[in-house]
Amino acid sequence: MKHQVLPEGALCNRETATRAEVTLLCEVRQGMAPWKLARLDDISQAGFRIAWLPGATRAKPLRIRIPGLQMLTAEIRWQSDKSVGCAFSEPLHIAVFEHILRQARIGGPLSG
Repeated sequence: MKHQVLPEGALCNRETATRAEVTLLCEVRQGMAPWKLARLDDISQAGFRIAWLPGATRAKPLRIRIPGLQMLTAEIRWQSDKSVGCAFSEPLHIAVFEHILRQARIGGPLSG
């Protein structure tokens, strides 16, 4: 996993957000569809990329549950055959972002 620690109070902007490669299992859903397991492949304070998500549409917000965190809302920004790129509605606080990275690095409860 590669990541860089951001200084406290660093601005989080979608174009310059530091991305970290991780492999985490999470749950996602759109609208009233059932929750589906998804593999989160990278994350930044601004957004994330998950592996293939059948039936995903840019027209509806996406909800994501990362173990140990509150449910988060995001919007799909792009889709390809094998992945979906999303932007959080509100950027993650630096402490939350670094907590996710620490848990993924040590193979804690967030990792798949």
